Amino acid sequence: MNFGVIGAGQMGGGIAQVAAQSGFDVLVQDVQQAFLDRGRATIEKSLAKLHEKGRLADAPDVVLGRIRFTMELQDFADSDLVVEAIVENEAVKAELFRTLGGIVKPSGILASNTSSIPITALASASGRPERFIGMHFMNPVPLMQLVEVIRGYQTSDETARIVTETAEQMGKTPLPCNDFPGFVSNRILMPMLNEAIQCVMEGVAEPEAIDGIMKLGMNHPMGPLTLADFIGLDTCLSIMEVLHRGLGDDKYRPSPLLRKMVQAGLLGRKSGQGFYTY
Repeated sequence: MNFGVIGAGQMGGGIAQVAAQSGFDVLVQDVQQAFLDRGRATIEKSLAKLHEKGRLADAPDVVLGRIRFTMELQDFADSDLVVEAIVENEAVKAELFRTLGGIVKPSGILASNTSSIPITALASASGRPERFIGMHFMNPVPLMQLVEVIRGYQTSDETARIVTETAEQMGKTPLPCNDFPGFVSNRILMPMLNEAIQCVMEGVAEPEAIDGIMKLGMNHPMGPLTLADFIGLDTCLSIMEVLHRGLGDDKYRPSPLLRKMVQAGLLGRKSGQGFYTY
């Protein structure tokens, strides 16, 4: 299979790596050579770690040899499946899919790794709604089992079948859901993170205590505030806004503290400071 990935960041790089580990020929595109170089370095590091632990079927250089890097969208003309993993912004994604719809061969499937943006809207932009689907991987992609497979309003049964089988070939567990704001994962997860942030704002407990209570009491591997920092507080905010707007219920209102921290540039791990210092 010719497997395409758009975006060489944390998610895109991880998706490309897992696809290459599964024996697919992978093409990764990003808008700057620096982004591609950084993506390649991250993949190399991840493969070396897996190889050390004996969890890699092929040698790291063999896997890396299946991945090509490009700055040209035209190179996706012959792709069987293209997964988009760029910035979580509906207008930017829609514009990309309008372009891709005119480039990728008619039989090719387009997929988005979006964590909350409506699949049906992006499918319309692509001009091939029956061959469009949501393929939501979890972070970090090489380690996490789940792929949420999200059908848009017009996604065909064949498209869903091919994408489900592809996810299984990648060693993932695909679980189907329908196209509602936040799908299942973020509709349940994000309000929990948001509520933890409200607890900080209202002085219910210190961040360490909130995280400790959820880890020890609910057996969560990572506390909600640590997880919010890991995801990025700006991403958490944008998903809460999609939920609030899309479902129209005030229980999805983003915490004022979350909004304030994002305005202050305290985005979590990636900025060096969120609820914790990194």
